[in-house]
Amino acid sequence: MTLIVSKQGHIGWLTLNRPERKNSFTFDMLDEWAAAYREFERDEDIRAVVLTGAGDAFCAGADLSGLDGGGERTPLQNRKLMTDQVHQVIRAVEDLNKPLIAGINGAAVGAGLDMALMCDYRIATDTVRLSEGYVRVGLVPGDGGAYFLPRIVGRSRALRLLWTGEFVEAGRALEWGLVDEVLPVDGFRPRLEEFAGQLAAMPPVSVQLIKRAVRHGENGDLRASLDLIASHQAVVQSTADSKEALAAFQERRKPTFEGR
Repeated sequence: MTLIVSKQGHIGWLTLNRPERKNSFTFDMLDEWAAAYREFERDEDIRAVVLTGAGDAFCAGADLSGLDGGGERTPLQNRKLMTDQVHQVIRAVEDLNKPLIAGINGAAVGAGLDMALMCDYRIATDTVRLSEGYVRVGLVPGDGGAYFLPRIVGRSRALRLLWTGEFVEAGRALEWGLVDEVLPVDGFRPRLEEFAGQLAAMPPVSVQLIKRAVRHGENGDLRASLDLIASHQAVVQSTADSKEALAAFQERRKPTFEGR
């Protein structure tokens, strides 16, 4: 099983499971990967999603040994391979309204790093090594790197990383915002579970609408963002969870949310 999909309480887990290949992914894995994100979006019991890798690596990108497996392709066929197979995961992420956390437990290279960058929050071990290594094999960033990376580290720094393919260690990754937290290996999994559980314990409707509002605000104007949040506020205030949150706050007790 090259991709393990599981549930732990209100948390959905995706674990890349090719440790002998540093969790590099095959094209066949991408269908299941995208389908898992879409199923977690549909599953009302799931409130947060975690992506991580088995063994000592997060993801070494695409398994390049499969690139020429079907013989020589035309430019049109290569383009279709990207848009129909590789990019389906990005589209599924874009449709995921629930928090998506990357647990970067080791090296993340090329498309493997891009898969982490498209997540909402990134928790890493202090052993991570990150690289947009496409240029080293004569390619361009094909899995969203040219889109996500400048938004996280800025244009000039993104170009540096994309042009050189250099590796970034944990300390600099944290300084530059490539990751949000760095933990020792023995504290990594507990913190990953703790943070995912913290988000899953929040009122789900509020959490998801916050994510939608932030996404919209990244590309929309202020007045449109304010109009959207006014509508979101009206929806949230009508939910049972909103009433429960206020009651629990006033009664100084722990709230229980049902996602409605």
